[in-house]
Amino acid sequence: MLMAHPAVLSGLVERYWALAVLCAHDDTAETRGRMEDVAHTLCVATGTSSVDAALAAARYRLPGARTFDDSILAG
Repeated sequence: MLMAHPAVLSGLVERYWALAVLCAHDDTAETRGRMEDVAHTLCVATGTSSVDAALAAARYRLPGARTFDDSILAG
């Protein structure tokens, strides 16, 4: 599967959260449409089918991503 460049993912995630804030403040059809477009693009870029999965996949692929599973530290 083709993977989006981290810079593209970072921009999409930032745009999604900015639109989420804008929707919370000024919920219009235009803003919702823009947010749906970004959500769809995130899903395509990450190969997922929901925006929640897309955001998780994008965060995992971004520089500095860390696992929250500390099982490798247990010894």
